[in-house]
Amino acid sequence: MCGLTGWVSYQRDLTGRAETISEMTGTMECRGPDEHGTWISSRALLGHRRLSIIDPENGSQPMRAVEGDDSQPVISYTGEVYNYRELWEELRELGHEFRTATDTEVVLRAYLEWGEGFAERLNGIYAMAVWDPRSEELLLVRDRMGVKPLYYYPTSDGVLFGSEPKAVLAHPEAEAVVDADGLREVFGIVKTPGHAVFRGMHEVRPATVVRFGRDGRRTSPYWELRARPHTDDLETTISRVRELLEDIVDRQLVADVTVGTLLSGGMDSSAVTALAARALRERGHEHPVEAFSVDFKGLSESFTSNVQWADPDTPFAVEVAERVGAEHVVVELDNQDVLDPEVRESVLRAQDLPVSTGDMEYSLLVLCRELRKRMTVALSGEAADELFGGYTWFHDEEAVEADTFPWHHPFEKAGGIGALRAVGLWDSLGLEDYVKQRYAQALEEVPRLEGETGTRERMRELTYLNLTRWENFLLDRKDRISMAAGLEVRVPFTDHRLVEYVYNTPWEMKNFDGREKSLLREAMRGILPDSVLDRKKTPYPSTQDLDYELALRERVEGLITEGSPVLDLVSESGIRALLDEPVGTYGVGGPWGARAVLERLAEFDRWVSEYGVRVEL
Repeated sequence: MCGLTGWVSYQRDLTGRAETISEMTGTMECRGPDEHGTWISSRALLGHRRLSIIDPENGSQPMRAVEGDDSQPVISYTGEVYNYRELWEELRELGHEFRTATDTEVVLRAYLEWGEGFAERLNGIYAMAVWDPRSEELLLVRDRMGVKPLYYYPTSDGVLFGSEPKAVLAHPEAEAVVDADGLREVFGIVKTPGHAVFRGMHEVRPATVVRFGRDGRRTSPYWELRARPHTDDLETTISRVRELLEDIVDRQLVADVTVGTLLSGGMDSSAVTALAARALRERGHEHPVEAFSVDFKGLSESFTSNVQWADPDTPFAVEVAERVGAEHVVVELDNQDVLDPEVRESVLRAQDLPVSTGDMEYSLLVLCRELRKRMTVALSGEAADELFGGYTWFHDEEAVEADTFPWHHPFEKAGGIGALRAVGLWDSLGLEDYVKQRYAQALEEVPRLEGETGTRERMRELTYLNLTRWENFLLDRKDRISMAAGLEVRVPFTDHRLVEYVYNTPWEMKNFDGREKSLLREAMRGILPDSVLDRKKTPYPSTQDLDYELALRERVEGLITEGSPVLDLVSESGIRALLDEPVGTYGVGGPWGARAVLERLAEFDRWVSEYGVRVEL
């Protein structure tokens, strides 16, 4: 992966603004530690930071269609196109000549051959900017499921853009202003597609081409989920899921650098690790796949089960690694790792926003840094729960029937919404109405099958909400934090072929044995240990150490005594009421409870200060 940025202006000569594009590009050094480059013309500036994955010796960016000819299209690209070899062959037969072995050049030549429709032919995770001097048009393109981020900020005479908000905000004309809707996105757990929190900034929606020209902006989706009848029987469906996963994982192992996996011990990451280990053996690799897990020191011995975590991960990860022949590495953390000021600062700078799940984000950064010492690419199990119905809210009748986003149900039960009410944010920001509005908007988008009613229809709705909202929240977190460590994370379960197939599989097949992820479990039967296949869904690990909660409470106390800007938004008495709760109360809620709210308030204070955020309500 890499980082891209740029500036297009139709009324100014930009040839003298090299310093500006360099500053914008420099904000994303972690995304591309191997190389940097800029491209300068009178109307457009492009910047790029490179993380070398394929053909490391070549492929510098921004890349011209014709070397030395600035009148031809130029691209700044980040991601991986897994079918680039097939496209390379097709384009070569059409007369194209290649000077590198990179997928970047394949993508650029696909644009030359097929124009804006080229995106439909790509299978991968990517975000890109293509500047075409012939028409003076800019194309911003994002992958189908939104794995790779891309933002833009229209100006009076053009547009700024970048892989991350920080690249855009480095431009003197971009302001770090947050209004009421921005705060609602931060605290409401909504993740509205296209919303970027900062006023005036937008996120390119997944599966979308945004074209800028002298006549303005035009947005065109090139792919969308569609409702189709599912005609395969259960046995055929299980077989098809396994076939797709085998092909997807095999494709995503392509790289000229070391590829490993993230292994939690849950079914999703275990499936990816097992299939990766098998594929590498079949290719004749001498060394086993390296699989990394994270754990907190002493957690296995002191673990206490609760509504979110039924058992510790590490024993299951060890069993999977032994079964599939992976080299297993456990990264053990303690409180100091997740309380380290440098780690917390790096996570804030990675995400450009306050944390959403607290210590999980800090531990993820430490884990990714450990991986980066031994590899550049890792495969991960994100998106399986959204697709196959793994979360508790798919199986909780109250959550299914609730007239809101399903993940708000555990947030309510664990005390998170109560904590927002206690400090005054739920009411002062009008979160009740905002969530309802966004929920209704999302339901209107759901592709439906004629004649589908009852449970089938409702579970299709929930799957769509998870794939287009909740999953994008998790994918964004994983991308931003992993790239802060210079690590590329690939996510096989987001392959659009699998998504299309499983989305249209009726719920009674996804849940045929009455348990979560029935299809995936049976597709992996005989490949993974039964203990892992039959294990209850468990989230990413979170510390249960009370010392962590005590340190958090101390930080929140400091907000009051130091007169934090957060006090302009929340009730001091409400914060004190939360702090008066007995120590240990917050741990049981994990990312859903009051502790997560306190985390976000503490980091909101740091965010406003370090980003110079101006809040305008």
